[in-house]
Amino acid sequence: MTSLNIQPDIKLSIKQTFGIDSEMEVDAFSKKNEFVPDIDKNYIFDRNTTLAILSGFAFNKRCLVSGYHGTGKSTHIEQVAARLNWPCIRVNLDSHISRIDLIGKDAIVIKDNKQVTEFKEGILPWSIQNPIALVFDEYDAGRPDVMFVIQRVLESEGSFTLLDKNKVIKQNKYFRLFATSNTVGLGDTTGLYHGTQQINQGQMDRWNIVTTLNYLSLEKEMEIILAKNKNLNNAKGKEKIANMIKVASLTRKGFMGGDISTVMSPRTVLMWAENDQIFKDTSYAFRVTFLNKCDETEKNTIAEYYQRCFGEDLPESMINIQI
Repeated sequence: MTSLNIQPDIKLSIKQTFGIDSEMEVDAFSKKNEFVPDIDKNYIFDRNTTLAILSGFAFNKRCLVSGYHGTGKSTHIEQVAARLNWPCIRVNLDSHISRIDLIGKDAIVIKDNKQVTEFKEGILPWSIQNPIALVFDEYDAGRPDVMFVIQRVLESEGSFTLLDKNKVIKQNKYFRLFATSNTVGLGDTTGLYHGTQQINQGQMDRWNIVTTLNYLSLEKEMEIILAKNKNLNNAKGKEKIANMIKVASLTRKGFMGGDISTVMSPRTVLMWAENDQIFKDTSYAFRVTFLNKCDETEKNTIAEYYQRCFGEDLPESMINIQI
């Protein structure tokens, strides 16, 4: 990957750009490049989360966004970056990501018609040397060997020693580091997120800003869905969307209480509304959007949520357990 020989050349008012009552200004780029996310014009920003992320950009603070899955943690960082024209790359720290994937490895290349071994830097050394906002998704699911590599770059002024090349890399002045997680480094204390790890407290202490983004209010969630489904922006449509969100809220409470193992995120509600427009059948759209993803033994509970919100039962064929 080539170096990005760019740097912020303008300042944006947070009040004008994000509608947040603040006098803060943040560095931004006047031009967009291939690494800048696309802007979602209908995106609804959460004030506290936006301020935390903007502080990360403006003051080079390491910012960790935690919360339940489906709340839009990664998207929130991307949409802030999109409006700043700040190059942004996401890396999902699933169990398959290793130290080699981040740092780099030897590769065979052709030079002067001969095969030679050459070290190819990974995404981490490249990002550090460029004006990149690097986002680690599922931060609390990272492998121990990966977490210790990341710890090296959590100091905002710290250098990174690339042992494989006997090279010390200094951080670009406009390199920024973010992460998202379902927990705040304490591991899976609730039983909701298997695979998450406890994070070394020395490492957690290096995150300058930790913010929590949880599910939106009914009004905010409805605003998002109506923005993307404008033909539902009428009395009947709003009533239907409100009931969909109420079903989702019950699944979230059931999920947090351990009653069900699958939850409806705002993204799921949005897909349900879109599928409802395709099939012209709310219960069938619910089935193909969410119910078919659920455990057979939990379908009766979820059918009860639907009945409580819509005042009608799901067809028996949708919830019968198949033996």
